[in-house]
Amino acid sequence: MSTPQQAGAVVVHGGAGAPLEHEDGCVLAARRALAQLEVNGDALDAAIIAVTALEDDGRFNAGSGSTLGLDGATIEMDASIMDTRGRLGAVACVRDVKNPVKLARAIADTPHVMLAGEGAQRFARSLGMPGGAPVSERQRSDHRKLMQELAGSVPLMPGIDNRLFERFWNYKTPLQLPKSSACDTVGAVVRGPDGHFAVACSTGGSAPCLLGRVGDSPIIGSGFYAGPLGAIAATGIGEHIVRHLLARTVYGWVEHGMALEEALKRGVELFDKEVDIGLIGVTRTEAGAYCNQGMPYSKMTQR
Repeated sequence: MSTPQQAGAVVVHGGAGAPLEHEDGCVLAARRALAQLEVNGDALDAAIIAVTALEDDGRFNAGSGSTLGLDGATIEMDASIMDTRGRLGAVACVRDVKNPVKLARAIADTPHVMLAGEGAQRFARSLGMPGGAPVSERQRSDHRKLMQELAGSVPLMPGIDNRLFERFWNYKTPLQLPKSSACDTVGAVVRGPDGHFAVACSTGGSAPCLLGRVGDSPIIGSGFYAGPLGAIAATGIGEHIVRHLLARTVYGWVEHGMALEEALKRGVELFDKEVDIGLIGVTRTEAGAYCNQGMPYSKMTQR
């Protein structure tokens, strides 16, 4: 018995807590994803096209807009892809790569699932992938604001004393507290017209963070998950998301018959309101997004 044809669907987000005025970037990314679905119907290709658009935008914390590390010089990025055709790839703590999501896709064709750090960068160079964009004045301004805030008493990560970053400092250069907090991943989930699902995520890291920090974005089941019933992507503070295996937990509720909208809302409500958390998802019949803070996003379906 053949599977009935269904409309493709795309949901794209620009990060929990990211400015809502950046939603036009999500709209453009979703349109490009739908256009890709029209070309070949491949959900993963569409998800990667969407995330690539956000990495190239420069306003989001991914790719060209990634957050500067506490040393004011280092950028470490994570990304991941997964679909229901068996493709799975992730990259962690990679530097000087223009589009980490494309590198994650390339890793899916290797014997491995994840590459990190220098090895990931060398692999990108072996494939001829371009290096990262020059650091922008916006990135430098955000870093200056972060350093000023670290000197204050208000926690930049809920439940974490700012002084711990000084105590465990592990960059080559000394910590200089005379910056804004960023944890916004970008992501896309796609339902293909053939019933396959895919997810892609990318992040420029969290601010503040120690050198070598890996969040939820490249960890399967935490920041992303795709299965035969749908695809889920999470955004927010990775240290909290990982503890709940959030994407797989939400998918599990869908698996047990919960409506997508209810599952996304329930997933966000696992966390204290002070913790920025957002979720997007697609299932066989639904597509949606939910966040406890502002989150730019776009949802589109094929006509």
